[in-house]
Amino acid sequence: MALKVKLVKSFAGASGEMLDTIRGLGLKKFGEERLLKDTPAVRGMVFKVKHLVSSETVSGDAPAPARRKPRKIALKERARAYQAKQGKA
Repeated sequence: MALKVKLVKSFAGASGEMLDTIRGLGLKKFGEERLLKDTPAVRGMVFKVKHLVSSETVSGDAPAPARRKPRKIALKERARAYQAKQGKA
């Protein structure tokens, strides 16, 4: 099961705690939607800002978040690839 969460009202003037909760849900812009796993933690976050978001239960699974490499490692790999490319040319 998944939970579709949409930011339907502006968060201007909201407390810092609510802003953190909205950010934690992955919402950044007005009208943005996210498909999240239906867990008690996510439901609690949605309940906390229920006056700003709309939510509905959707069948199926939420997509797994893509993991990113730390910036330092990604830059090193990019530099090595560039040097290898320059060596071949």
